[in-house]
Formats: sequence, C-alpha cells, structure tokens
Amino acid sequence: MSEENKYSFDNEVFRNTYRHTTSHILAQAVKRLYPEAKLAIGPAIKDGFYYDFDIPFAFTEEHLEALEAEMRKICKEKLKLERFELPRKEAIALMEEKGEPYKVELINDLPEDAVISFYTQGEFTDLCAGPHLDSTGRVKGNALKLTTVNGAYWRGDSDQKMLQRIYGTCFPSKAELDVYLARMEEAKKRDHRRLGRELDLFMFSDEGPGFPFFLPKGMIVRNELEAYWRKVHKAAGYEEVRTPLILNEELWHRSGHWDHYKENMYFTEIDEAEYAIKPMNCPGGMLVYGRKPWSYKDLPLRFCEMGVVHRHELSGALHGLFRVRCFTQDDAHIFMAPEQMQDEIGRVLDLIDSVYQTFGFQYHVELSTCPPDFIGSEEMCDYAEGVLRQVLDARGMEFVVNPGDGAFYGPKIDFHLEDSLGRTWQCGTIQLDFQMPERFDLTYTGSDGEKHRPVMIHRVAFGSIERFIGILTEHYAGAFPLWLAPVQVTVLPITDRAAGYADQVAATLDAAGIRVETDYRNEKIGYKIREAQMQKIPYMLVVGDKEAEEGTVAVRTRTGGDQGTVSPEAFLVTLQEEIAGKV
Repeated sequence: MSEENKYSFDNEVFRNTYRHTTSHILAQAVKRLYPEAKLAIGPAIKDGFYYDFDIPFAFTEEHLEALEAEMRKICKEKLKLERFELPRKEAIALMEEKGEPYKVELINDLPEDAVISFYTQGEFTDLCAGPHLDSTGRVKGNALKLTTVNGAYWRGDSDQKMLQRIYGTCFPSKAELDVYLARMEEAKKRDHRRLGRELDLFMFSDEGPGFPFFLPKGMIVRNELEAYWRKVHKAAGYEEVRTPLILNEELWHRSGHWDHYKENMYFTEIDEAEYAIKPMNCPGGMLVYGRKPWSYKDLPLRFCEMGVVHRHELSGALHGLFRVRCFTQDDAHIFMAPEQMQDEIGRVLDLIDSVYQTFGFQYHVELSTCPPDFIGSEEMCDYAEGVLRQVLDARGMEFVVNPGDGAFYGPKIDFHLEDSLGRTWQCGTIQLDFQMPERFDLTYTGSDGEKHRPVMIHRVAFGSIERFIGILTEHYAGAFPLWLAPVQVTVLPITDRAAGYADQVAATLDAAGIRVETDYRNEKIGYKIREAQMQKIPYMLVVGDKEAEEGTVAVRTRTGGDQGTVSPEAFLVTLQEEIAGKV
C-alpha cells in the first residue's frame, strides 16, 4: 500500500483510527465540561463514532454544541497521544482513582495475560487498546459533527444501567462532512417511519412494541409486492406452502435452533407441553418434505412460503420496519440431489437478480463462510463453501468473503442492495445446507433404488416483507412507482358541475382495476393539486366544464406538472402500459 493510500479515508484502518481518536477527543471534552461524567466505551463505527457516558442529566442539543466547540479547541491544542501499559493491579488503581467504575469492570473482565494499555492526551487518560493518531491536531476540528444522543444499556444488557450514547462523525475535510450531512438530511426526509405516518401506510403502538400495524394503503403496497412475488415464483417452478406459527419444543431441538437461537425465541405451553413460536420457517419446511417418500425423478422440489416469524429483539434495538419482533419472510426451501446443486443455485441467483432489477437496485454479493458454531464437520463446511464459490466464479460474479457470518447450518451468499442515497441493505440470501436433511432424516430414492440424502437451499429475495417495504419507502421517498402506489390516480373536479363527469372518469378507471380516488372538497384546484403531490399520488386528472363537454381529462403528474389533455380511454392505455412495465 502506498504512503498516500495508507493515510487516506479510503483505507479502512486509517479511517477507523481517525474516528476512534475523535471519540477520545469527545470523551476529553465531556470530562472537561462535565467532570462528574463516568466513561464507558467509545469505538469507531461505520459512519463515525460514539461514546457512552453515565451522567446525572440528559444531554441536549445545547450540550452537543458546547461539546463540539470544546472538541475543536482540543484539536487546535495539538495534544500528543501517548500509549502506556500497566499491570492489572495498577491499572485498576488508576481507574479507581479517576472514579471510572466502568473502566474498572472492563479491566477485571480482561484475560489474566492481557496487555492493559492506556492513552493519554493532555490531562485526559483513557483505557484503550488503540491504535490512535499521534496528535489531536491531526483531526480537522471544522470537519467533525455530533449528530444525536440515544440511550444505550451498559454492555447491551437490558438488566444493566441505561447510559447516554453520543454519536458523531468526522472527515478529513469540511467539504466531505458537508456532503455527508446533506445526505443525512435527505435520509431524514425519507425516513420510512415519518413517511409511514404522513402517507398512512403503517403504524406502531405502545400496546405492541416491535409489532407493526399495516393500514389500508400500506396493505395495498404489501399485497402488490406479494402478488408480484407469487407470479415470479410460479414462473420459476415453485409451489407455495404455509407452515404453522407454533410447533413443539422437540422440533426445535432437532433442528438445532434450541441450542443456537433459543435466546431470540418466544415460548408458550399447550396441553402441559412446551411449544415455541417459530423464529424461522425452515423446520416446518423439513416436515413438508418429510411427509411422503420422494424419487430422484421428483427433484428438485421448490417450496416457497410467505411465513410469519417472531424473534425477540431488545427494545433498544427496535427501529421502525427495519428491526421488528414480528415479520414475514419470503422463504423458499429447495430440495435437490447433490448433482443438481450448481444448477439450482444458479437459478436462484437469476431469480433474485430479476427481482432487484424490477426495483432498479444495484447490489453487491458477499460469500459468508461457516461460523464458529457450525453444526457440521469441517470437511462439510469447506465443501459447501467451495460449491458456492464455484457457482459465483463460473458466472463471473465479483464477491467479497465475509468470514464466519454464515448460518449455524451452512455458508451463504448474501445480497447487499444499494438505495438511491447510496446506502446498502442486506436483503437476499442463499444458504446451502447439508445439516437439516441429516437431522430430519430426509431421503429420496435414487436411480439405483437406494435411499439418498437430499441437499437443500434456504433462500429469501426480499428478506422480510416489512423491512423491504421500509427500504422501498426510503428508496422512493414515498413516491412509489405506479404499480405499487396505494392511490394511482386522483380525479380533481374544478367545480361542483364537473363532479358528475369526475364520477364517470373514476368509474371507468376503477372498472379497469386502477386504484382511483376523487377529491370533491370545496377547495381551490391548486390546493387539491398540492395535496395530491404531498400524498405522492402519481397522476392527477383535472376536470372542469370544458373537459366534461369534450370528454377529456387534463393530466398532471406528481413531478412533471401539466401533461396535456387526452381522452380517459387513451389515458387508461398509458396507465396499463406503465403498470405492466413496472416502471
């Protein structure tokens, strides 16, 4: 690596070092202004850094502004960062002397042979493994920003004390910071939680934290997505199934979820026996396959399912539709003979690619290898990873390896979508599994008349319907393409005299399957147009006495303004073509 790249933000190591150093500058600023604060941890993260504090008051916007000013002062002071090490006993004594109980706890939890290191900058000393920049002057004071404050349990444990987490970001130049902040401001405008309320798509309630409510307009988006999904899967040779929401405890022991996923599951008792609410659909899929004998001539079998699952998430981790406790996975389980693996994986790659192209998503691929708690042999892990790698290589697909992030039953290919703001979202996945068929003793009769073990693929395209709708809402900023829009057309009569003709136009569109509304309110037409634009309705049809007399409609779009006057029949043809093309 060249010296220039070594100290570039394109270099992840340097970027994290820069941002971690900035988190220490934040901690120093907090201790200067609010000495009573107790320090927790402060790592670099994807878009910046954070630091957790225990302090007897709530940080406000005014506090953040004061802290930013102090951080810039610390940058100008060009304080040298110096590393030193201490034996465990002396390290604990130092942190006790400084009144830092969280640091003492961290030291006590380190292995006996761990190197206990600290960094000092001016009057400030922090427990830290590093690395850091050599001076606070390396951080550009005019290119840092404290963004938000959230609550965070100490060590992510809800039984521990709630701390205050200050998030921030920083860049090598103010211009780069400004670009980032502009993108974040746009992201706020696109926040699916806000748009969900404004467009009346979905809601959340204190009576069910983490359990989303889909409203009538949101159900239209959801139903259109599911209809599209069913059409795609029928064409690709899948058969749809539905498996139960609750299954007995023994099944989850057999599948391995009890040992590897129990903390994320909900449980209930039925007839004095223990049952679990499913966090995944795959064990039910095993039972579907195992219901009768199969021949090699039947394979591959492709079962798809819109399966509702429940997973226990900490309340602090819940985030709109992106992180919920109840969601619907667009699962598929494919059972095949070993010699069919590469063809079937290729077919799934094609299907997922076609789905993402429909929405205009670019994506990149990661090969996530077996995790440490993989339930099979090392040889089987290597073999499964090799099959996925071979398919990707044969198709010339670029990918990066994500070590240890596979499922406990096998490696996987993950798809990361890029939205209109350049953010990435992990959605689709293809998991290759030799373990579940073994655990459930699944077989098929081969051409030799003997019993053989099938191989299976677990796979999703959307990932979760709820999360995908959240992604689409932000990707389109609520302005869904015509085929997904809850209301596709609104008819706007200019006068009461035109109301009857507006009804005729709406009836024509409705009969053709177009989702149409009519705005009869006694408001000026400009106001009605603005309201329709705020609701992101793709088309507005303005009708007055002239249009009623001529049998036409004046067409407006939510972004392009006046599109001229046409007959309702001609307009309908345009709509139908656009819907069919899913543009």
